[in-house]
Amino acid sequence: MINWLIPAFLFVFGAVIGSFLNVCIIRVPENKSIVYPASHCPSCKTPIAFYDNIPLISYVLLAGRCRQCKTPISFQYFFVELLTPIITLVLYFSFGFSPAGALAALFCYVLLVITVIDLQHQIIPDSISIPCIPLCLLSSMVLPWTDLKDSLIGIVLGGGILYLVAQAYYLVRKEEGMGGGDIKLLAMIGAFLGWKGALISLMVGAFSGTLAGIAMMLVRGKNLKYALPFGPFLSLGAFCALLWGNAILYWYTHLGA
Repeated sequence: MINWLIPAFLFVFGAVIGSFLNVCIIRVPENKSIVYPASHCPSCKTPIAFYDNIPLISYVLLAGRCRQCKTPISFQYFFVELLTPIITLVLYFSFGFSPAGALAALFCYVLLVITVIDLQHQIIPDSISIPCIPLCLLSSMVLPWTDLKDSLIGIVLGGGILYLVAQAYYLVRKEEGMGGGDIKLLAMIGAFLGWKGALISLMVGAFSGTLAGIAMMLVRGKNLKYALPFGPFLSLGAFCALLWGNAILYWYTHLGA
């Protein structure tokens, strides 16, 4: 029987991490420090007391509003604080307490920050992706699913594929079709998951992004030129590759067999 204390602790830990990720999501695109000043209401700038800064619980007790000015607080805060512990538990049940599990958690936390920033601003900050590429490369030396050589190939192949796609699109359409942030993101994913993981991430990301684009056109009447950020779909693909990469690869290679 699984000791319920461990999942409970990890859920609380994940919620606390989610609160910090929210700070990163808000401040990194604005080039602000993620350490100083302390958390405050984005509207009235009043510092948030410790009892109003308890992950998940404070948002519910305050009905999603600032205690002082009553301005609504974005649901993003609650969503990230809830999704982070869910991701943490999924990774725990997949990898247990291990170096690979800890590194996978850090990797997914970064993907979550990138996803929300890209959805809000349609940018993937270089301050996140570029430093993570060499860090992911170093982590490959202790990860069971890749090694240094595989990771290096993943960087070149992951970033190279999207770079070629972006250049081809520009030659044909004479306009930017893919941002450099997506290229660096897939290079980062390749560094952590290896070249096979990068390809699976791209395949899942392209498929899910296509479905989302079709849904946007049907529901909201958006045309084909509507700018849909690709970073969230690459991140989803990376998460799927991390957990089910071998199964996805086996399924794909045995299609029609």
